[in-house]
Amino acid sequence: MPVFKTPFNGYSVKFSPFYENRLAVATAQNFGILGNGRLHVLDLSPDPSLPIAELAAYDTADGVYDVAWSESHDSIVIAAVADGSVKLYDLALPPTSNPIRSFQEHTREVHSADYNPVRRDSFLSSSWDDTVKLWTLDRPTSVRTFKEHAYCVYSAVWNPRHADVFASASGDCTVRVWDVREPGSTMILPAHDHEVLACDWNKYDECVIATASVDKSLKVWDVRNYRVPVSVLNGHGYAVRKVKFSPHVRNMMVSCSYDMTCACGGAHG
Repeated sequence: MPVFKTPFNGYSVKFSPFYENRLAVATAQNFGILGNGRLHVLDLSPDPSLPIAELAAYDTADGVYDVAWSESHDSIVIAAVADGSVKLYDLALPPTSNPIRSFQEHTREVHSADYNPVRRDSFLSSSWDDTVKLWTLDRPTSVRTFKEHAYCVYSAVWNPRHADVFASASGDCTVRVWDVREPGSTMILPAHDHEVLACDWNKYDECVIATASVDKSLKVWDVRNYRVPVSVLNGHGYAVRKVKFSPHVRNMMVSCSYDMTCACGGAHG
């Protein structure tokens, strides 16, 4: 398997929605605790014997915690940065012209970025300042700020079917479901007894969402009956950092944990 060695610790990796061999990688020095960051754009070779090529690299003064590709422009990448900024990079422009924009509204670290896969005209950022913000590429300021969480918002993820719906996972132990057309959140899931670090929607069922927590567990919820989880999945030895549903297999999901393992299995145990 080809390997690309980044100088800093990896935080996030995303495939381009336009080019099947292109990746964006978010990295942070000293595990993101203190130091610089770098956003890498890599091209995988169709021949696995050939090395991974670095198409571009952008340095930041603070760690890069997450990355998201634009769903409408094949050359634009969004970075969530520890200095509270959301930065936009355009691969079609020379390095000296990047970033093309730096939004500085969050007052603490930006921990996630997610582009709307349905409408393809907007994206979300979530932050340790307890908020989620909605952005478009053509506006110099955010469209809206969502303030209900009582602690850090670690993840905000668009629903794969509904253009106006997203979910946010927070250190206040809840997951909230939002509709951008409504004044406040439309649902509060009492997800875990400890911090919720990530959430993700099932790509084949827009009512099903998975959550990952410091309590070492994964839970699967149906928002049509959200008082009790559909399933609780244990097995990790430490906090579960990320969870993602497969885009190819209906109920398959994968998780990664601070116990240094990844787990793959069905959403119903």
